[in-house]
Amino acid sequence: MALHFSEQEFENRRNALDAKLKEQKLDCLLIFAQESMYWLTGYDSFGFCFFQSLIYRPGEEPILLTRSPDLRQARHTSNIKDIRVWVDVAGKSAVSQVKDMLFELDLLGAKIGIEYNSHGLNAAQGRELDSSLRSFADLEDSSNLIPSLRVIKSAEELNYIHKAASLADEAFTAGLDIIAPDVEEGHILAKMHAVMFEGGGDYAANEFVLGSGRDALLCRPKSGRRQLSANDQLTLEFAGVYRRYHAALMRTVIIGKPTPRHQELHDAARAAISAIEQNMYLGKTMGDLFDANAQVLDSKGLTAHRISVCAYSLGARFAPSWMDAPYLAYKGNTQELVANMVLFVPIMLMDSDSETAMTIGQTYLITEDGPQSLSKLSLDLPVKAG
Repeated sequence: MALHFSEQEFENRRNALDAKLKEQKLDCLLIFAQESMYWLTGYDSFGFCFFQSLIYRPGEEPILLTRSPDLRQARHTSNIKDIRVWVDVAGKSAVSQVKDMLFELDLLGAKIGIEYNSHGLNAAQGRELDSSLRSFADLEDSSNLIPSLRVIKSAEELNYIHKAASLADEAFTAGLDIIAPDVEEGHILAKMHAVMFEGGGDYAANEFVLGSGRDALLCRPKSGRRQLSANDQLTLEFAGVYRRYHAALMRTVIIGKPTPRHQELHDAARAAISAIEQNMYLGKTMGDLFDANAQVLDSKGLTAHRISVCAYSLGARFAPSWMDAPYLAYKGNTQELVANMVLFVPIMLMDSDSETAMTIGQTYLITEDGPQSLSKLSLDLPVKAG
C-alpha cells in the first residue's frame, strides 16, 4: 500500500471523527469528498468524477462503493478493507446500491450524515440519493464535519506542507530565471512544472495561473500562450504540491521598467499583507483579516481594484481547486484562527483602466506565536531587465 501516513495518524483521525459523530448523534456518514476519503483512509483517486461513496460508522471498518477501475486503486493507496464494486449496467443506478448497503448494515431509521457539498456528489446524484433515502433514514447535511477536522494540520501533515512550500519557492525561482523578452509563456510553465515533478511533487488541484500583458489581470487560467515583450507584466499564481498538500504563491513580475502605477500598487499590496499579518493571531477571525486588508486598500482609493476575499485555507485537495473548505476571509466571517491552520493570502490589485496588474501572495502557518510564512522568498517587486 502507498500510504503516506502512520497507522497512529489514521487512528487519531478516526477517533476524532468518531467523537464528532457521537457529538452530533450520527449513526453513519456518507462520504463523497475525495479529500475526506484521502484524509481518513489514504484513498487517492480521481474516481470521484463518477459516483462513489465511503460509508463510515463509528468504531466500524469503512466500506467503499466504487467502480471497477478504482478497485485496485483503493487497494494500493488506502487502508480500506471492504471495497465493493458497482457495475455499469443500463437502467441500473449506482446510487440505489447505497440504500441496499445501508439496509444490510441495519441502518433503517438511523440518523445519517451526508457530504452534500462535494465535487464527488453532483446535483442529479444528490437528488436521487435524497429520493431513495428520504423514507429510509433521518438525513442531515454534514458537509462541514470532516473539513472542520482537516483544517487543523497534524505534525505529519505539516511536514508535507513545508515540503510543498519549498517546491513552490524553487519553482518560482526557476521560472523567474528564464523570464525575459521573447520568452514563450509555455516555456516558463514547463520549467516550473519540471522543478515540481523532479522534486517529488504532484499535479496541483487546479492549473497554474499565468498571464502576461493585459492577461496579467486575469485570476484564472485559460487556453492560449504569448511571447513576453520588452516592457511587460506577468502574473503567476501556483502551488507547490507534495502528497496532495498545497502551499500557494502569487507574484506579478515586471519585464523592463515598472510604471509608477506598478510601484504604487505594489506598495499598497505590501501594506495590505503587512496589516493582515498583524491580525493573524489566535482568537482573531477570518473577518478580521478581511477588514485589515480592506481598510488599507480602501484608504488608498483601491476599492474598485481589489477582490472580496483576502485569504483562504489550504490542505490536501483534488481537482478542480486547491482552495480548501470551508474557511474564506470575507467580510463578517466569524471563524476564529486556531493553531496549525494553513492559510494562503493573495493580494490582487487589478486596474483595468490602466491595464496594470499587481499581486503578492504567500502561504502562512498559524502558530501560537503568530503567523509563519512558509515561503522564504522576498516580497520585493520582482523585475527582469527588458
